[in-house]
Amino acid sequence: MRLGVVVSGKGSNLRNLVERGFNVVAVATNRPTCGGAAFARKRGIPLGELSQRGFTSAEERDAAMRDFFHAHGVELVVDAGYDRIHSEPFVEAFSGRIVNVHPSLLPDFAGGMDAVEQALQTGVKMTGATVHVVTSDLDAGPILVQEAVPVLEADTVESLRGRIHDAEHRILPQAIRLMEARLAKSSAVG
Repeated sequence: MRLGVVVSGKGSNLRNLVERGFNVVAVATNRPTCGGAAFARKRGIPLGELSQRGFTSAEERDAAMRDFFHAHGVELVVDAGYDRIHSEPFVEAFSGRIVNVHPSLLPDFAGGMDAVEQALQTGVKMTGATVHVVTSDLDAGPILVQEAVPVLEADTVESLRGRIHDAEHRILPQAIRLMEARLAKSSAVG
């Protein structure tokens, strides 16, 4: 399956997918100086640099991302540490073919980039990572895979985030395989 990965940060999930042999054919970013963008450049993966400063609206940025991914034959979009919400036209263009990795056990701590901080602040004993299908309902699409991560008494944001990243690296490939099977089955039926 031809993957288009969207990143805003260090790119550890992108790196994990490439190193596991997934067919990442394009990477898009809203932060051209981020680690994920640097990794794509280093590996020679086509990179769409889509900083919001270059667009008048999120919809315009997402139209450019949609066109970039279509030009590279992307079959499944993977939001791997993307810190923006896709506009409705983008979600519709890839309906049922966008997955997001989120650093909590959804529905807990949905809707933001501070789920790890929220877990520590609220004193929960368990958090984790979730991969779900992106819909127009933020962080509320069908859950594909989850993995629990205990919150330890001595945890800091960095230590807990590190263990959650480890869980993400395990479950994101599983979720992509599930999506490959689902999409293959639906195209065989259609």
